[in-house]
Amino acid sequence: MNPFVPKKIFFTKGVGFHKEELHSFELALRSAGIEKCNLVNVSSIFPPGCKVISSKQGLKELQTGGITFTVMSRCSSDEARRLIAASIGCAIPTDRSVYGYISEHHAFGQTQKQAGEYAEDLAAAMLASTLGIDFDIDASWDEKEEIFKISGKIVRTMETTQSAIARSGGYTSVVAAAVFLF
Repeated sequence: MNPFVPKKIFFTKGVGFHKEELHSFELALRSAGIEKCNLVNVSSIFPPGCKVISSKQGLKELQTGGITFTVMSRCSSDEARRLIAASIGCAIPTDRSVYGYISEHHAFGQTQKQAGEYAEDLAAAMLASTLGIDFDIDASWDEKEEIFKISGKIVRTMETTQSAIARSGGYTSVVAAAVFLF
């Protein structure tokens, strides 16, 4: 059995403002509660049997300085009044012995709702294609959601999104992350 298959996952998000871009990113990580970890970005597979826990519970389980695997989305801007968003979408199959998908999406000019729906839709579309569910990628979310429900193969989709309007005089950074725990 592979010891590197996560048993738990939580979702978090944050925003940071600073005159330096790197510092604004650090403050966004701090806002999300994951600044104390050595973050390693991984691709987008939701592990079979993985349990979704609250961010409050997940943050308590992090160890300072620990290597922490995440699927992360981030976006930064120093253009005053620019709308930015970072979003993570997730689609979990009904059969928990099968893997699901996590998507990351970042955007300029999309609201939190728009970016979140897009990321959630993207994760669901990737899972649907893996499970052999046929649907029109250009259909509305409601039409696709109905197909997913009818198929009985996708049990849950979700998203976490952070958006912000960039402030003048520095950088604004947003992050959204799926954080794996072993």
